[in-house]
Amino acid sequence: MGRPVRRWFAIPLWQRVVGALLLGILLGWLWPEGAGALKLVGELFVRLIRMLVVPIVLVTIAAGIASLGDPRRLGSIGGRTVALFAFTTLVAVSVGMATGLLIRPGVGVALAGVAPHVLGTPVSPADQLLGIVPANIVDALAKGDMLAIIFVAVLLGVGSVVAGEAGRPVVAFIQGLSAVLIQIVRIVMEATPFGVFALIANAVAAGGAAVFVNVGWLALCVVVGSLVQILAVHAPLLRLGARVPLSRFYRGIADALAIAFSTASSSATLPVALRVAQDNVGIARPIASTVLPLGASIGKDGTAMYVGLLGQFALQALGIVPDARMLLVMLLTGALAAFGTAPIPSASLFMLAAMLSAVGVDAAQTALVVGLVLPFDRLLDMTRTVPSASANLTVATLVAKAEGALDGGRLADTRHLV
Repeated sequence: MGRPVRRWFAIPLWQRVVGALLLGILLGWLWPEGAGALKLVGELFVRLIRMLVVPIVLVTIAAGIASLGDPRRLGSIGGRTVALFAFTTLVAVSVGMATGLLIRPGVGVALAGVAPHVLGTPVSPADQLLGIVPANIVDALAKGDMLAIIFVAVLLGVGSVVAGEAGRPVVAFIQGLSAVLIQIVRIVMEATPFGVFALIANAVAAGGAAVFVNVGWLALCVVVGSLVQILAVHAPLLRLGARVPLSRFYRGIADALAIAFSTASSSATLPVALRVAQDNVGIARPIASTVLPLGASIGKDGTAMYVGLLGQFALQALGIVPDARMLLVMLLTGALAAFGTAPIPSASLFMLAAMLSAVGVDAAQTALVVGLVLPFDRLLDMTRTVPSASANLTVATLVAKAEGALDGGRLADTRHLV
């Protein structure tokens, strides 16, 4: 019994995850009834991951800031982080729009028999800004309001540093709690292959072969756009800005990308992203603990790409030919909408209404498009979460390199990539 267990743990985690993903696809396709019996396993895994998200965001950001020792350094790190995410997000919207204009997935799509799916009223930018400052900290923690939690974590970290000697016990407690949470993450991550197996099997079983056939051109565009964003945007930034070996970098973050694909959630990906950033990529804990939780809320390259793509898909399905002004408006509104998107599955569809209304598409027409896409959005969401996870780790690596907090030897030594 001991030997099979040792052999199992001797296999690198990312290889176990990829194998589980492939087996899940086969099970969901060949025996959908059996896949349904595994639904509880997938749900338990997602709950385990999400259980850790709020405490990790609160504690690791506060611990990261406290570790910096100088609040002025936070301004440098924060400025670089926001600027890099703004750049990659804007480029991602452009990539999605260009992919939609070139492949034209919405041409010929029939909306006549589609049941409309009405979305809620989009949150205004003013309300989003007000929501950053929570009226009740406990309520923000209970609801998982990420921007409010980040705001509180930043104040906690800065306050601990500014307090000086009196704040040192608090700093020690926060940093100790952060170390404990990282160890809990490592334990939970050993369940990843089983969770991914169950999640993928259920995703395929729920839609059958239709998940690969229906809305096929849109799915192709999502894959193409995601690959372009990772290979033509993130990879050059890493190579030129951080000078890291790309093959080893992506091998090192494979676990995080697999979690992103299986859970379709940037928040759920955060715990394992923190682990691989420190253990595999060599990003110092203060940088990883500050940049990655922030990126889970605003680093939405996959969402930005998809919103730009889906906007073109919708116009084509509705028979609307956009002019230069409409494209510019869609570019800007798409980037702003992506920045404010919640890190949860299918959140992109709630941003579509904001983009389309900015160019004159009414709510009834938007509801038709959403009604067409929604049944297949889970698989599309899984795909586009991968470039979001890649963007988060790319920006963290670039910031760490600029701050002199990147251990290049971690990627040079592949023995730890397990």
